[in-house]
Amino acid sequence: MTEIQLVPLEASDREQFIRDNQEAFNYGAMEEFGCRDEHFEDDGQIISRETIEQSIDSGEAYRILSDGRIVGGAVIKVDGTHGDLELLFTKPGVHSKGIGYAAWCSIEKLHPEVTVWETITPYFETRNIHFYVNRCGFHIVEYLNKHHPGDMPLEEFECDDPQFPSGMFRFEKQMK
Repeated sequence: MTEIQLVPLEASDREQFIRDNQEAFNYGAMEEFGCRDEHFEDDGQIISRETIEQSIDSGEAYRILSDGRIVGGAVIKVDGTHGDLELLFTKPGVHSKGIGYAAWCSIEKLHPEVTVWETITPYFETRNIHFYVNRCGFHIVEYLNKHHPGDMPLEEFECDDPQFPSGMFRFEKQMK
């Protein structure tokens, strides 16, 4: 397995963490759609600065290092035996090198008390879906979309283009 380190995010690296996160998410959208489109959340970004800042401020944020270089980041929240993977990203230049999987394994080891991990990802992020299901052992448990009877506002999922109906997959991983 690839050797990585999870290092707590330092305040001085917060801005770069946000930019790196947005670059990684934008890369996935550009790969999928080939251009900027309505999937971008705010100011041309798939994931807004506000969303990232809220995650950092309410969770545990880490930089992922490989050979001493910053190659990604993660934000998690843990409440007793329940864990939320808020953000996990690797820089586009290091995709498919085992870094994301090694980071996920390290996160699991950090919190052995967690019995259920949860995360979400946009419906179009096929790399993420493959990663969570086939590599990390998550299961898709819900498809959040404008027809979903849950408590999310409908405008969260509205999309004018019927070819790309908006939505998110929710994943869970039951720990053994």
